Parts: sequence; structure tokens; C-alpha cells
Amino acid sequence: MEELTFSDGNVDVVVLPEAGARIHRLRAFGHDVLRTPADPAEYARDPFFWGAYVMAPWCNRIEAAEGREDRAARVGSRRIAVPSNFPDGSAIHGLVYARPWLRGADGRLHVTHDGGGWPWAFTVSLGVAVVDAVVRLDLALSNTSDEPMPAGLGIHPWFLRPLLVAIHGDAVHPSNTETRPEPEPVRGALDLHDIGQMADGIDATWADLADPPVELRWPEARVGATMRIAAPARFVVAASPGDLDAVAIEPETHAPHGLRRLLGGEPGGLVMLDPGGELRLGVELAFERL
Repeated sequence: MEELTFSDGNVDVVVLPEAGARIHRLRAFGHDVLRTPADPAEYARDPFFWGAYVMAPWCNRIEAAEGREDRAARVGSRRIAVPSNFPDGSAIHGLVYARPWLRGADGRLHVTHDGGGWPWAFTVSLGVAVVDAVVRLDLALSNTSDEPMPAGLGIHPWFLRPLLVAIHGDAVHPSNTETRPEPEPVRGALDLHDIGQMADGIDATWADLADPPVELRWPEARVGATMRIAAPARFVVAASPGDLDAVAIEPETHAPHGLRRLLGGEPGGLVMLDPGGELRLGVELAFERL
């Protein structure tokens, strides 16, 4: 499998275009900070719990409705009937996380989609740069169809434990599977203003983010990182499964159940991209020795 390496000598990023432009390895000052399988073929069997992958044209969950006209969501004249790809029966994390991407003449990675259960054509591109121990990811989602399209973007890294995390958000959706329209003030285990270990079993989304929104620290490796996010709207999803040696910290452009939010007029939903329109998400990880 082809590997693309971006490095400044202190931080190395290895991307696999054929595995969904997945960040296969992220190493800072000689220490791996992503959950990476020994064999990249593992991504085909288990695409959701390794490395870091792009989510588009939606993040988190929407309702699956393949073959179910009664459950299909309609946006304008088009019907969304994507298949389920997750054990809970939902359609999760978009359509490009496992598809082969191509590297263009501009040095960016690109993937296209046209038709099917998501009845709009679109292109997603990813640019990667590493300079002075700072990783910069530039994501762009373009509507190449002839009608407005719902759109969301995100990236889903699994950061290795042991890990200390701070999420500087004042509001939170406590569950990504069942969400109310408005987030609630952070409290208890979901108040992560002070850096520390995340409790097991969290799967939530933070809003009302400060700058920087996220701090990460690997105490055994004596490596730290600050995450910044540039997007029209900013949300951070965090998940800490008790049976996994990693924590997901996911910058996204919308809140959970983004399609429901869009159709119901709730805040934090997918945005509507006009034909030819573009949605961008920039993520910066600045690493330092501790």
C-alpha cells in the first residue's frame, strides 16, 4: 500500500491514500500518538477504530434508510437513503473514510462521489503540511451537483493512551446517540476545562469552544499538543471507550445528528452548500516536548 510521508524531522505524518487518505501514523519526537495497526490491511476489516480518517459529507450519525422509502429523508427534490454501516443500525461518519483517494498535481489528496443513496455529487480534498512541529490539515468539501447539498466535515483521530485531555468548551451534548436540540452547560465528568484523564464511556460533543479548544498530553512520552480548529462552526466530539487503548478527539463542523438538525431547524446542523459551493475545515496540531 502506498505511503505518503510528511515530516519536518521532529514530527512525521504517514498517509495511506488507498485506505481513505487515512493518517496511518503520527509520530512526535519519536513517539507514536495514534492507534495504528501492525498491518494496514486491518483498516479494511475495521475502518472506524484506527488511525485518523476524514468524515464527509456528514460526521457522526444519520438515519440509514436503504430500501426503506418510508424512512428516507428528503432534501428538496432528492431522497437520502444511505445504507447502515454500524452495529447500531445508523449510517456513520460519511462516505469517504475507506475509499481510495488520488493525489493531484496540487499535492492534495482528492476523492469524488456521484449518486447512489447520497444523491449529490461532491469532491473532498485534503492537504497535509508539517512545519516546525506543527501539523496542518486542510479539508475541503465541494458540491459538484446542480442542486444545494447538505454538508459536514470532520476528522476522526484515535489518540493513544495514557493521555491527558482538556476540552475548553462551556456547553456539551452529553450523548452522541441521543441529543436534544440545545447543548447543556458542562458539569461533572464532562467538564474538561482542566487537563486530566477522561473517564471511560464518554461519547459526547462540546460546543461554545474557546481558543485553543483542545490540549493533549502524553505524560509517559513527555509530549504535548495544542489543537486549533478553523471552520464556519466548530464542535469537538470526544469518545473514550473503556475497552480501547485510545481516545477519539474529533474536530467537526456540526453537532450530532446533523441531518435531523438541518431538517428540523435545530442549531448545529449540516449546512446547505449551493452548487459549486465549498465547506472548509482547518485543523492544527502544535506539538511540544514537555
